[in-house]
Amino acid sequence: MSRDKLIIFGAIVLGCLSLLVYKQAKKDEAIGRPVEVAAEKPSVAAPDDIDKISITNGDKGEVVLEKAADSSGPADAGATAKWVLTAPVKADASQQVVKDLLANLKDLKADSQVHLKLDDAVRKDKQLDPAHAVHVVAWKAGTKKLDELFGKSGAAGELMVASSQPDQVWAVKGYSSYLYTKEPKDFRDKEIFRFDDANASQITVTSSHGTLSFTKGDRWAGTADKKPISRLDEEKVKDMLRAYKSLAADDFGDGKSLAETGLDRPEATVTIQLKDNAGTYELALGKIASGSNRWAKRSDGGIIYQVTNFAAEWAVAGEAKFQSSPDAGAPKAAAKK
Repeated sequence: MSRDKLIIFGAIVLGCLSLLVYKQAKKDEAIGRPVEVAAEKPSVAAPDDIDKISITNGDKGEVVLEKAADSSGPADAGATAKWVLTAPVKADASQQVVKDLLANLKDLKADSQVHLKLDDAVRKDKQLDPAHAVHVVAWKAGTKKLDELFGKSGAAGELMVASSQPDQVWAVKGYSSYLYTKEPKDFRDKEIFRFDDANASQITVTSSHGTLSFTKGDRWAGTADKKPISRLDEEKVKDMLRAYKSLAADDFGDGKSLAETGLDRPEATVTIQLKDNAGTYELALGKIASGSNRWAKRSDGGIIYQVTNFAAEWAVAGEAKFQSSPDAGAPKAAAKK
């Protein structure tokens, strides 16, 4: 190949490479890339004293949390308050979940602006559209203090659009998505029972199998319909108490009736008494709910819960659940030579 042809060929290759570089630069510009700009960084963290939070996780609906007076405390407790859900249902919130959420809202920080043209296609791709974005709004005394959309997370950070700068996208540091994208049930207070199992002195279980009674002396003793339980395994009684001492709901039966859940005629009832009259805990168990979960309700409350089969089985299984196997402790047969 002559020198002139080589020069022409080289020029063509160089031109092609330049075109590819130009196209890639335009592509990078379209998909977004952190750039240093003179725009003022928005303040994206929430103040300490907000009293209402709305979280809309795309098309999954809105969860609203509000601070309210705690009527369950003593009358002389002063100005105590707790967080409650007001949407999608009215219920007590998990105070720890809200505490973690508030801490995260205070840690948010705009890190760098991301150059994006926010048309419908880009919003959808970056999950900043109504069907995918996590929309977080916070108020104090009726005044909006924070209003932000969170989208995809990438190397630069979590993409965020603040209502104060609706056409600008920022990479935000500190955002923990799992705190905001929970199912509504996971913002709720799921606690059913909480007690010290070492203080349990009496357990009564009634079901279609009869009545089981366990009494704590030096050791646990048990009867089935007032007859001593043979081969009672004390460790299994302790296992039951461990299952109930911090019993939590797996889900809730909002809007369901006692008849629908079988709690009008419970299939089993568990009563746990603590020593020195320190408290009594009673749970009724109804029909199968979903999977192997069962419907349940405290005797002193109106909330219908779902509890796992792990907890429910101690009540519905009967005497055999608390017995050791007939050959437990028996010497093993010598191996044949």
